[in-house]
Amino acid sequence: MQLLQALCSTNLYFPTLDSVLNRGYTSPKKSVHPSQVNFCVAFQRHEGVAWPSQNRSNSNSSPVATRAAPVEAGSSTISTSASEKDVLKALSQIIDPDFGTDIVSCGFVKDLLVDEDLGEVSFRLELTTPACPVKDMFEQKANEVVAMLPWVTKVNVTMSAQPARPVFGSQLPMGLQTISNIVAVSSCKGGVGKSTVAINLAYTLAGMGARVGIFDADVYGPSLPTMVSPENRLLLVNPEKNTIIPTEYLGVKLVSFGFAGQGRAIMRGPMVSGVINQLLTTTEWGELDYLVIDMPPGTGDIQLTLCQVVPLTAAVIVTTPQKLAFIDVAKGVRMFSKLKVPCISVVENMCHFDADGKRYYPFGRGSGSQVVQQFGIPHLFELPIRPTLSASGDSGMPEVVADPLGEVSKTFQDLGVCVVQQCAKIRQQVSTAVRYDKSIKAIKVKVPNSNEEFLLHPATVRRNDRSAQSVDEWTGEQKLQYADVPEDIEPEDIRPMGNYAVSITWPDGFSQIAPYDQLQTIERLVDVPEPTPVQA
Repeated sequence: MQLLQALCSTNLYFPTLDSVLNRGYTSPKKSVHPSQVNFCVAFQRHEGVAWPSQNRSNSNSSPVATRAAPVEAGSSTISTSASEKDVLKALSQIIDPDFGTDIVSCGFVKDLLVDEDLGEVSFRLELTTPACPVKDMFEQKANEVVAMLPWVTKVNVTMSAQPARPVFGSQLPMGLQTISNIVAVSSCKGGVGKSTVAINLAYTLAGMGARVGIFDADVYGPSLPTMVSPENRLLLVNPEKNTIIPTEYLGVKLVSFGFAGQGRAIMRGPMVSGVINQLLTTTEWGELDYLVIDMPPGTGDIQLTLCQVVPLTAAVIVTTPQKLAFIDVAKGVRMFSKLKVPCISVVENMCHFDADGKRYYPFGRGSGSQVVQQFGIPHLFELPIRPTLSASGDSGMPEVVADPLGEVSKTFQDLGVCVVQQCAKIRQQVSTAVRYDKSIKAIKVKVPNSNEEFLLHPATVRRNDRSAQSVDEWTGEQKLQYADVPEDIEPEDIRPMGNYAVSITWPDGFSQIAPYDQLQTIERLVDVPEPTPVQA
């Protein structure tokens, strides 16, 4: 078992345009934590996908849409000339469709260089989500608005992408520390096409330019070895690191118990949970933008282990039109809700087929829409009954690869855009949910999926710790006394922990786990002090 290592994160900020123009352009010295990734809109063209090779670079030549990331706080500043201000003011005309804020204020512009004598301008838009389909729009508009300046003769815009990193500040196994988003595809019922959706979603994201892995979590009946055809069908072990090296197919990394040379497992639940934990956490996944987990059916120990070991970003729910499928799917949605894993979309498989110019619904209608309505899941995608979709699963080549321009591929492209957009939105919400405002000496809280923002006094938050260090576990007696916490205490660091809590580090070295539910019940700060200048 590998040692858990704490992830480093950096507090970020979004400067206003005026602050950028007046204080100088911020040029980062270090890479930006992707928790501040801006999410993208679903501008999607129905095009063929380009399947990337294993060792592709995040360069401007990539045909994939990407998204810029904000500037890191604490970076060095350089003087901003009048010409640089002109460029930044021109770029501020480009509004992010989701944030409603210009790209300069969001901190997307990096490495701005201006040669006034030659009239040449160059800058970089830092990208974080390679699968986001709006790179071309950003690049085109940036070229256009800067080229309109009367003194500009040449504009050079480059696009870059960051290394993949999880937003969560909790301790993670080494193998998971370079994965940006982990998406569970679940149905809680067998035979509804969950593995088909998981694999085609993964290859859709890869076709959009993302670095993707698939983890087949069904030890009893792994599907991955049948549905893909990698040249190497056995997992290898790195003897020096005692880690698992995944196999690959069309640039997507694959791990399944079926590739372990054991076939299907016959073992008890606790053993299966241990096998899944080992396969998932000791694999050398490398840098991934998305790890798609094909969840096993059910809501038992295995599913709970996965949800607790892995910081799931979101879940995609798969169902069929029948009422029986809805009953089991509802159990799964409730499980994810209790574990604070947001369900971002529902895929209703085997919905209909077309014949003689008519559309038929042989299994009825309404299961998918019922899940959406009852649980408030925002997106519904319907997959038709297609013999080719079933045949592609048996042939070892996903349908989105075999027929990238077909109707099924179009649906999966829409699903892929939804996953990219929603994951980025969740990451942005989580990363900014709880933060310390030093100027007013208060903790600002805005719980994900809530429009309300409120303030908490740091000392009040510290006194409300419910851990064993502060409260006796057996008697409930308060060990941490009111006077033990200085009134002027300030947190040293605040990091997200999954989608449910934050970890707050205090000057005495204590790390407090503060769930969002608890923060919402703490006495709020009403009299907000006047902001005080913050020393750099």
